[in-house]
Amino acid sequence: MRYPDGGGLTAQGRAKREAVRRQAAGWFADGVPVPEVARRLRVSQTAVYGWRQRWKAGGEQALASKGSSGSRCRLDDSRLRRLADALDAGPAVHGFGEDQRWTLARVSDLIARMFHTRYTLRGTANVLHRLGFSVQVPKHRAAERDEQAITTWRREAWPAGKR
Repeated sequence: MRYPDGGGLTAQGRAKREAVRRQAAGWFADGVPVPEVARRLRVSQTAVYGWRQRWKAGGEQALASKGSSGSRCRLDDSRLRRLADALDAGPAVHGFGEDQRWTLARVSDLIARMFHTRYTLRGTANVLHRLGFSVQVPKHRAAERDEQAITTWRREAWPAGKR
């Protein structure tokens, strides 16, 4: 079995991989050689040798998933909900001036103020992603923008320059 799902980091992906290891454990008990187990499951022999070593040391329980990798989020679910509510209120409510845009630096500062926990900008981006936020690029327009002059330029000057 191949794992094209980007590392199987979801709970579903981990369960799928654990099922493969448990299937291998059954074949280890039946005496199926490592190369044959690797061929049947379409995984590397190196992985199967590691599984067999763990299976010999601790049985099928030794092949159980260890859970998600990486560090845990320092904000629990209730804090994440409070953060999402604070973000929905907007930057001005939290003293970030009239500019109504959240930046990673501002969100990081907000988290530090609310929960006394510091995040790097990358860590802040991970928290925002976990909350369902995505990168948005605001459309900036000059206050002095003259739409009529732009339309005239597009109609007259630009085609003339293309000749």
